Amino acid sequence: QVQLQESGPGLLKPSQTLSLTCTVSVSGGSITTPYYYWSWIRQPPGKGLEWMGAIGYDGSTYYNPSLKSHTSISRDTSKNQFSLQLSSVTPEDTALYYCARIYSRDLSWIDRPIATMFDGYDYWGQGTQVTVSS
Repeated sequence: QVQLQESGPGLLKPSQTLSLTCTVSVSGGSITTPYYYWSWIRQPPGKGLEWMGAIGYDGSTYYNPSLKSHTSISRDTSKNQFSLQLSSVTPEDTALYYCARIYSRDLSWIDRPIATMFDGYDYWGQGTQVTVSS
């Protein structure tokens, strides 16, 4: 059984940097196991899911072009964790943030239309609420 758990601050002020960590249970396997990709996904209140970016089993990173300029994803393989940093947050970054896993032998999952983009994810964290407010 794979378990993902998000952690990080729930409240930030505008212009601060959001840092979230996703811990993957050891029983769920290593984040370096081919061909798993580990994503950050968020859902603003009243809106749909938005893919933010991912880090692959080999350490490669992929970002939503609309967020790339202030998003960074990294990992700590010794802790079986991967992290998200989102700089210069605004109230529009208020959302429920999830980490999730997808298996794929190619990168076609990145270019899926929004209607099917999240179909291939097999495990999700429970989500962590982040609020940006002055």
